[in-house]
This record gives sequence, structure tokens and C-alpha cells, in this order.
Amino acid sequence: MDAPLESAMQPLVLRNDAQGIATLTLNRPAQFNAVNVAMLIDLQEALDAVANDPAIRVVVIAGAGRVFSPGHDLKEMLSNSNETFVGDLFRRCCDVMMTMQAMPQPVIAKVHGIATAAGCQIVAAADLAVAAADARFATSGINFGLFCATPGVPVSRNISRKRAFEMLFTGAFIDAPTALDWGLINRVASAENLDRETQALARQMMDKPRAVIATGKRFFYRQLELTTAKAYEDATAVITGNMLDDDAQEGVAAFVAKRKPHWPA
Repeated sequence: MDAPLESAMQPLVLRNDAQGIATLTLNRPAQFNAVNVAMLIDLQEALDAVANDPAIRVVVIAGAGRVFSPGHDLKEMLSNSNETFVGDLFRRCCDVMMTMQAMPQPVIAKVHGIATAAGCQIVAAADLAVAAADARFATSGINFGLFCATPGVPVSRNISRKRAFEMLFTGAFIDAPTALDWGLINRVASAENLDRETQALARQMMDKPRAVIATGKRFFYRQLELTTAKAYEDATAVITGNMLDDDAQEGVAAFVAKRKPHWPA
């Protein structure tokens, strides 16, 4: 396997910080950003670092080169067809997805070209997604005998059951307008406006209190797994604590006084 050598030659995930937004770029353009073990290691490390960085308010995940990502590196998997390697690969991938959900900052996938299999999984696992108008999405493993089980977890939690089943069992592509209609992504932009639209979405969350964003994100995903009654019970505790903390006290007082709130940077 040549992944360690490749990783030593160049970072497989690039990080660029600007005005509170950390952009993590998948960086195997010659391989269309196919996800290998080395990239997962780099992505996990980058996400962990960003999650603990108080200067970062929003995270954007992008892809270098012509496409976002076609999913796992099939050549690497074929060259290492044993349970230890393959099991570790998919566990690492699932850990990355869970880290994206658990980290306090909102995560936006910025998609161009194609996002298939594990590439589509990243899009579905992100909190938000913006796609170029010519982007396409698929859980295409079924086409070559590999059911997209792990991508199916976030995909089936983003779109309706029958649409998720269609994607997973036909492997067919859907275009960006369809992905928007189905709820897989939030916005569609022209290719030349993809960066601008992604930044605009990010900046809508930049002036909100950091602690409230983090608390809200934790609650959002937690309540999805609860019964309605338990979700309301949890929500009552969360909003009560939120209302009594300094951020809400300042925000509500500012609204009543018709002034701009002054929250910690």
C-alpha cells in the first residue's frame, strides 16, 4: 500500500483559516480525492484540531481539483482485501462522520463535480451542504457489488425512506436540483458563485453566540434519536438552561431594548 508514502509527500487534507472559518480541503486531486486510510487519518486529525480551536466558528469541507470525492479508494481496498484492513478503514470513516456531528462548530460541505459513496456520505454527515449546479450525487457501490451500508446511515437520516432506498439500491446519480428537493443539500449555486454562497451561509452563523451554537448542535442530533415525549423533556431542560445563561439574557434584553446584542467574540 502506497498511502503512507503519499501522505509523507503531501498533506491529504489542507487547512485554511480565514475570519473564523476553517476550510478543510480533501487533497488527492490526481485520484479525484478518493478516500484512503491516510486521508482519513489526516481528516480526523484536522477535525479534532478544529473542534478544539476557539477561533473557529464554522467548518467547510471541500475537495481539490475537478470533483469533491468519488468515495473510498477501491484500488487500496482491493490490494488489502482482509478483514483487519477493511474493517479498520470503515471504522475510521465512521469515526470521522461521528466527529463531524459531535464537534461544536457547524460543518458545511462545499460540493462540486461528483460526491459518490463515501463522498456522498461526507455530504450527508455534514450539518449543511452547498453544491454547484452541475454537481451529482450517488451511493453507487451497488453497481459493483458493494452495498453502501455506511453511507446509507447519514443518507437515510437526511432524505425520505423511499428516496434513500432508491439511491442505495439503484446506485443512480441525482443532480443538484434533485438533491436540493430531496433534502440532501441546502443550496445550489452556479460554479462561479459556489464559494460566495458557501461563505454567505457560514456567515449567517458567525454572529451567533458560540456556546449556544454548540449546545444547540448537541441537542439537535441527540433529540433525533429520542421519542417525541423524551425529546420534549430534553428540550425543556436545554432551553431552560439556555434562557438563564448570559448569552440569552443579553440577547433577549437587547431585543427588548431594540439594540444589537453584545456577545463574547
